[in-house]
Amino acid sequence: MVARGLMTRTVGAGFLAAVLLVVSTALAIWYTARQDARPPSDAIVVLGSAQYNGVPSSIFEARLEHARALYEQGVAPVIVTVGGKAAGDQFTEAEAGRDYLAATGVPAEALLPVEQGVDTLESMRVVAAAFAERGWESAVLVTDPWHAMRAERMAEDAGMDADSSPTRQGPAVQTRATQFRYILRETAAYLLYRVTGESVAGAPGIG
Repeated sequence: MVARGLMTRTVGAGFLAAVLLVVSTALAIWYTARQDARPPSDAIVVLGSAQYNGVPSSIFEARLEHARALYEQGVAPVIVTVGGKAAGDQFTEAEAGRDYLAATGVPAEALLPVEQGVDTLESMRVVAAAFAERGWESAVLVTDPWHAMRAERMAEDAGMDADSSPTRQGPAVQTRATQFRYILRETAAYLLYRVTGESVAGAPGIG
């Protein structure tokens, strides 16, 4: 009976610890989503999202517009667009982002497409390599609010000094139900990364 009671308490403590970990992570994601850090940096990095024949999706467009605003405010002299392409696509996410920004008047010399990355982790690693080649260190990441904490963590693990300035527009922030769903998915994705060091495929901005 003593052993059974000890096992019950151990299982209960483990369950409580797991619940607390999930809740604290979700709260940290919520808190980070409400921050907006935009210190002078080497580059603004726009995390890729879906594009359709070279046209950014509404999620991607919101990120690109926010990055353009940061550039115009003098946060950094370069905007890095990052992201590869799916099978059958003619354009990479990085190309679509670069072309969109160029069409809005951002000079070509201020745009650097990094045409690799199928998820956040790979994207941060290839961007970190591009930074190292140019002697850059600091970045302001532009992505959806709920994605910011994981993107920052992955960027820092890849060797960058990263802050985030999340978008405040677009489908990811339209309704409370949408926000709650994204927070749940990001909580799972962040914890998976911390445990395994790997990313997870999912909706735009989740992988």
